[in-house]
Amino acid sequence: MTTTTKAPQPDLLVREPGPQELDPARTHRRRRTLEISLAVAVPAVLLLLWQLAAVQGWIDDRIYPAPQTILEDGVERAAAGELWPDVWATLKRVLAGYAVGTVSGYALGLLMGSLSLVRAALEPLLDALYVVPKLALLPIFLNMFGLGEGPQIALVAATVFFFVWISTMAAVLAVPTGHRDAGQVFGATPWQMFRHVLLPASLPAVLVGARIAAGVAVLVIVASESIAADEGLGHLIFDSRALFQNDIMFVGIVCVAVLGVLFSELVRLVGRLLTPWAPRDHGRGQS
Repeated sequence: MTTTTKAPQPDLLVREPGPQELDPARTHRRRRTLEISLAVAVPAVLLLLWQLAAVQGWIDDRIYPAPQTILEDGVERAAAGELWPDVWATLKRVLAGYAVGTVSGYALGLLMGSLSLVRAALEPLLDALYVVPKLALLPIFLNMFGLGEGPQIALVAATVFFFVWISTMAAVLAVPTGHRDAGQVFGATPWQMFRHVLLPASLPAVLVGARIAAGVAVLVIVASESIAADEGLGHLIFDSRALFQNDIMFVGIVCVAVLGVLFSELVRLVGRLLTPWAPRDHGRGQS
């Protein structure tokens, strides 16, 4: 007589639904509140420590003025109308250069991503130009356009162009072959292929490059204004430094930071409006 033994049955794991499953809306609100609180608390704590260090004499407030002093000087200059000409000069240069660089970069990136012969002809040359520091082109633009707004706008446009061109070309090349084949099977014209296949598939990645370019454009214009401009936030920062007006220098730095954040967030908002089908991002490093 043989006896059979049953193999031990594994324990059954039962998972209770958590708060995220039971009340996803409330969980999302709590998560969002926590993220906003951290985003506000970290800079606030750093500013408080800075203020305390300046008041207690832990740092030289002649070199690192207290945040309160910077705020008071900024408000005073803004009320007197001395700050806005520099802000407007920087803003109009960034907007003009960004528009030119974005349009040209997107057009050429789309063309090179779609046509292999154009890509083979132009990519080596553009790759070589891309690695050239853009500030090194400022003397060339000064020779071409002379003093004034032209060199500043051209430098921003050249910087933005490469970021948008690279992201656009890479995004078009990354469009799955199945998408293209489906368009061809349905007899799509070149315009329909662009409108209904290439554009929706590539635009989210293109906007990532556009948002990165927005921040870099602000950096470049500040450096350019410090070299070849008589107004603008870059000129204000470096001129104040030369005159040992460190409080005014920090006012300019704060204005640049605010301008960069607002411009970057504007590009992010435009991207959300243009690509409602793309996943919503919740991180600062995405677009």
